[in-house]
Amino acid sequence: MTGQAAGKTEQSSQKPAHKPFLAALSGKTQERPPFWFMRQAGRYLPEYRKIRAEAGGFLDLCFSPDLAAEVTLQPLRRFDMDAAILFSDILIVPYALGQSVAFEEGRGPVLEPLEISALEAKNLHEAAKPVYRTIRAIRKQLAAEKALIGFAGAPWTVATYMVEGGSSREFKTIREMAYKKPQRLDRLIALLTEATTEYLLRQIDAGAEAIQIFDSWAGILPQPLFEKYVIAPTAEIVSVLQRRYPDVPVIGFPKGAGLLYQNYIAETGVTAVSLDHTLPSEWAARHLQKLCPVQGCLDPMALLAGGDVMLDEAKRLLDIFSGGAFVFNLGHGIHKETPPENVAVLSAFLKGE
Repeated sequence: MTGQAAGKTEQSSQKPAHKPFLAALSGKTQERPPFWFMRQAGRYLPEYRKIRAEAGGFLDLCFSPDLAAEVTLQPLRRFDMDAAILFSDILIVPYALGQSVAFEEGRGPVLEPLEISALEAKNLHEAAKPVYRTIRAIRKQLAAEKALIGFAGAPWTVATYMVEGGSSREFKTIREMAYKKPQRLDRLIALLTEATTEYLLRQIDAGAEAIQIFDSWAGILPQPLFEKYVIAPTAEIVSVLQRRYPDVPVIGFPKGAGLLYQNYIAETGVTAVSLDHTLPSEWAARHLQKLCPVQGCLDPMALLAGGDVMLDEAKRLLDIFSGGAFVFNLGHGIHKETPPENVAVLSAFLKGE
C-alpha cells in the first residue's frame, strides 16, 4: 500500500468530532443550543481594533490571510462560541468583478459609479484568493468541535450597494431601476448569482463547513420583487451548492422579510434560516421551526444593554425555541459600542456556566 493510500485509510477510520452547530443544522434538537453571534469579530473588541490599526485599510485586513484568520478566531478564544464565521465582507464580490470599492471612516463603503458592461467574472477567484487562503488558515487552527462558516451577500443585497454606490436609507435608485429598467437589473442579478455561486463553492473547497447567505435588504421589497430578486437568485445558488456539496448546510438570512420568511424557506431550499429580531418569536417557532432549523434572534440592543434585561430576553428565546433545532444568535450584528463583558456574560449563560 502506498503512503498516500495509507493516509486516506487512517483518516477515514477516525471518528469525526461532534460539532453542535452542524448537528443543529442537521435538525437535531439539543439540550444546550449551540451559539455564535453575527459580527462576533469586530470593533467592539480591543484586540480587533489593534489588528485593524496595524493592517491599514479594511480591505487590506480582509486580504491579509494571517490577520483575517486571527481576527476570525479572536472571539472564540474569548467567548468559546460553537462556530467561527470567516472574517471578510460581502463587497468582495463586486470588487472581484471589477467595481472599485473603498471603505471610508465614518461613511462606510463607497463604490464607483456602476458600469454593468465593464464587470467580468474571469478574475473572480484570483481576486478572492486571499479569502480562500484565510479559510485554510482558520481550519488549521480551529478546535475540532468548532465549525467554520463561510458566507456571501445575496445578489439583491450586493446589488443595492453596487447601484446606490454605498449604503442607503431609501434605496431609491435600485428600486426605481427594478420598475423602469428591469432588464438592466436582471443582468446584474444574473451576473452576481453566478459569481456568488462560484465564490461560495470555492469557499467550501477551501474548508468552509457551512454557508450563510446574507440578504440584509430583502425586507425593502414588495412580494413580487421579493420573489424575483431575493427568492429566485437564492434558490439558484442553493441548488448548485447542494448538488455539489449535499452535506454542507446553507443558512439564509432574508432580514426584514416578515411573513415572506415562509415563502423564502419553501422556495429557496435553504437548510436553515436566520431570524431577525423584528420577527415575532412565537410566530417563528410555530410556523418556521417546523419547516427547518432556525437561528436567532436576540435584539443586538439587548446585548448592548446587558444585565438582567439581556439574560431575561435570552431565556425567553431559549424557551420559545426549545421544541426544535435551534442555533442561538442575534437578530443582526453586534453593535460596535457593546461592552465585551456583556458578550462574556451571555456566552457563559448559554454554556450553562
